[in-house]
Amino acid sequence: MLSSFMPGFDPTPLAEKFRSAAAVMAGILLLGWIVHLLFPDTGYFGPSMLSSMAAAALLVYAVPHSPMAQPWPLVVGNLVSAVVGVTCAILIPGTLWAAAGAAGLAVLAMHLTRSLHPPGAATALFMVLNEPVFQQHGWLWSGGVVLANVMLTLMLALVINNLIHLGRYPVRRHHAPVTPAAGPTLTESDVEWAMRQMEGVTDVSEEDLLEIFRLACLHAQKKN
Repeated sequence: MLSSFMPGFDPTPLAEKFRSAAAVMAGILLLGWIVHLLFPDTGYFGPSMLSSMAAAALLVYAVPHSPMAQPWPLVVGNLVSAVVGVTCAILIPGTLWAAAGAAGLAVLAMHLTRSLHPPGAATALFMVLNEPVFQQHGWLWSGGVVLANVMLTLMLALVINNLIHLGRYPVRRHHAPVTPAAGPTLTESDVEWAMRQMEGVTDVSEEDLLEIFRLACLHAQKKN
């Protein structure tokens, strides 16, 4: 049991770790600067810059292949979570209850819209905890803040990731079947079926699973 608390296998090269850290730094720096230009009255660390964008930056720059880092969950996941957060802040009395409801219902909303994105729950919580400031500026202003943060994060991810690695983000969907040396041909629909048999959420795309399987088969064939 104790071994399960130890770090797992990490195939990421050291150079890639430094590149992703530098990309996160550049992404947050540029996001903060542009948001400050759009909403100068709140300062660099005011409610105009969502803290959840730091978590989103980790996903889009450090694990850009993750299904949770793709444009749909990044944009839709944060936007629906912000709506949930605002709704809970208005309708649920008590900050603690509103915060808990916002986080939980945001996860449900993201599941239903197929946009599961971990920073979305933080976005919902952010909206509740900053309710007084958002009410002061107006909810329309708040919506503009969320939209600006999310869309700027997406645009910066597209630029920065593709400057570092051409074609790295977003993930291109390929549907080529994989045929092992012996056995049936595997397609994306086969992998989707297998993933549905597993409990919980699998944070890896069907394409990545097929590619990992293909490379493993090639490696095994070379050894034999």
